[in-house]
Amino acid sequence: MTDAPATNEPIANGQKRTIQDFVVITGFSGAGKSQAMACFEDAGYFCVDNLPPEMIGGLADLFAHEGSKVERAAVVCDVRGGEYFERLLLVLDELQERGDPARMLFLEAAEDVLINRYKETRRRHPLAQTGQVTAGIARERELLWALKERSDLCIDTSDLSAARLRRIVADKMLQRETEGQLAVTFLSYGFKHGAPRDADLVFDVRFLPNPHYEGDLRPLTGLDAPVIEFVESSDGIGEFYERLLPLLDYLLPAYHQEGKAHLTIGIGCTGGRHRSVVIAEKLAGIYGAREGLVVDVIHRDVEKQPRAA
Repeated sequence: MTDAPATNEPIANGQKRTIQDFVVITGFSGAGKSQAMACFEDAGYFCVDNLPPEMIGGLADLFAHEGSKVERAAVVCDVRGGEYFERLLLVLDELQERGDPARMLFLEAAEDVLINRYKETRRRHPLAQTGQVTAGIARERELLWALKERSDLCIDTSDLSAARLRRIVADKMLQRETEGQLAVTFLSYGFKHGAPRDADLVFDVRFLPNPHYEGDLRPLTGLDAPVIEFVESSDGIGEFYERLLPLLDYLLPAYHQEGKAHLTIGIGCTGGRHRSVVIAEKLAGIYGAREGLVVDVIHRDVEKQPRAA
């Protein structure tokens, strides 16, 4: 990287080429940028971590050279590069003007989540000179607000596992092989553990009888046959499906027509282990059989142990 051109001047020799995709990954320290970059790397992108913004233009010049083999690239720029954010915006503007636009992915998380992640890893925040993570996060927030406004996609990773984050990045930032299809995720969760931050639609099924209060069902989950039978035979479940399915039949094509590539539908109950799991599985089965949809189901809280009665 030390030999990369230091300026953004057009290449003097050779024919200029344009790569298919150029992504800049930025956001809060501890928000998951490494996991996001791994997603692009797995997809065959040329990836560079901790790249100073002044070098982005030079790197784009190398990609634009006629002999370059790079078609897609992703770079991580964050506060490890020092006081750079104003310069990063200028670099992105310069790339846009010269016909080499870059997409920006911005990652954030709640302050308490970031603090806990730093405690777990025992790493020092790059802006916390005194060792206080909260001070580093506050300083970082001041530097980041303009970039967040400029980003093409902002993901809050507070409630996301590494695997879930990589799936969302893949669905929303990478071109799907199944071009023209809508990717739908049915996400079950428990309200007591917090509503999902990335859900586009949320349905509350706490009106249904709760298997938690049945002693023989409490230790089971909505993936077990006795719980499935209990929920599917509940009073009101038929009427619920009679209203929900026509609504989704209307909404899914409408979202797709408006250009949405991925839709997350949250199904919530109290603990996220029983009712929401059954219904999310049911909906995934129904819509997974439909043409034009790529469907998966995620049970965020199914493994969390139930409280004692």
